[in-house]
Amino acid sequence: MKKVLVPLAAGFEELEAVTIIDLLRRANISVTVAGLDDGAITGSRGTRILPDEILDTSSSSDYDMIVLPGGLPGADNLNSDGRIHDLLKQMADGGRYIAAICAAPKVLAAAGLLDNKEVTSFPGALSGVAAEGMRHTGMAIVIDGNVITSRGPGTAMDFSLELIQLLAGAETRQQVEQGLQR
Repeated sequence: MKKVLVPLAAGFEELEAVTIIDLLRRANISVTVAGLDDGAITGSRGTRILPDEILDTSSSSDYDMIVLPGGLPGADNLNSDGRIHDLLKQMADGGRYIAAICAAPKVLAAAGLLDNKEVTSFPGALSGVAAEGMRHTGMAIVIDGNVITSRGPGTAMDFSLELIQLLAGAETRQQVEQGLQR
């Protein structure tokens, strides 16, 4: 069974986080929601989620993918936590998938993982970000090697379906999508 880590920080974008967690679990992918701190985490719109565990107990070697939900100040809070940067680098060094949506691609950039990558993000989220050779497309979803980025809340469902396809294949993606009745 494929395993995915979804770290949450205060101010996360609820639509993105819940869509990612829900759809991946519908695909029978094991999803661990890890909070930066103990207890419930409040999103940018006031929704509270109780993580499965605290980030300190998560080991990057246990996961096939890490997915960062966006939102503000959630993405900034992820970005200011050194554990997130360490996990991202370990995942990338191990050739595993790293994914981010909305404002969260700036966390990938700060960790030095967007050099010479084609990416997308929420408009303006990567303004002023220093990443050598990074090409911002503005597309809904961009896959460049093991880096997957997406534009924002409106792309969360398609982003999640792409993640399912990468981890579990096209047939599983189709089964999940069919059940959504889009």
